[in-house]
Amino acid sequence: MSFFKKRTKVFCIGQNKTGTTSVEHILKQLGYKMGNQARAELLINDWAKRDFKKIVKFCRSADAFEDIPFSNDFTYEILDYAFLDSKFILTLRNSKDKWFESIKKFHTKLIGKEGLPTADDLKAYPYRCKGCMWENMQLKYGIDETSPYDYKIYTTQYERPNQAVIEYPKYRPGDLLMLNLSDDNVMKSLYKFLGFKYDGSAMLYLNQSK
Repeated sequence: MSFFKKRTKVFCIGQNKTGTTSVEHILKQLGYKMGNQARAELLINDWAKRDFKKIVKFCRSADAFEDIPFSNDFTYEILDYAFLDSKFILTLRNSKDKWFESIKKFHTKLIGKEGLPTADDLKAYPYRCKGCMWENMQLKYGIDETSPYDYKIYTTQYERPNQAVIEYPKYRPGDLLMLNLSDDNVMKSLYKFLGFKYDGSAMLYLNQSK
């Protein structure tokens, strides 16, 4: 039996530190059941092998999803095919430089050491499991011990997938919302995209690292 099944879903496919936690909060307020992110991130090895069966199966567990592995390359195409009529939200920062600085600040604060974390720091940090943070970063960005925070590697992996997402549904503009949380009308845009009447709510900015 095919693992593809028609269901309407919402996938926030923006990169980490683009406002995905804030969007998750709004989705919950609107009544969406969010996928268990801790469980979802453990599927990154399946993604790395381009084996999407467990990812698709996991997506039957809830209404909306965000972050890894949903923000990774190729995943949105599989999910679009597996769950017809799905909606995709691409959260963005004002620039790749602001995004990169936010990533570095977040990791520095998370690990709690002065200065930028080293490869050994990342390997030792118990995020989900010991070594999981390092493995996730290796698989997603392509870093190694000599380049844990290489500007070119990170910013390329920010810009290239975003552009691919923007190009993908160009004949179905109603299925993709590009959302910059610094925009004044961000909440109106989100509500309209999801089919809700805007109630005047303000965006709550969560998990910020600037």
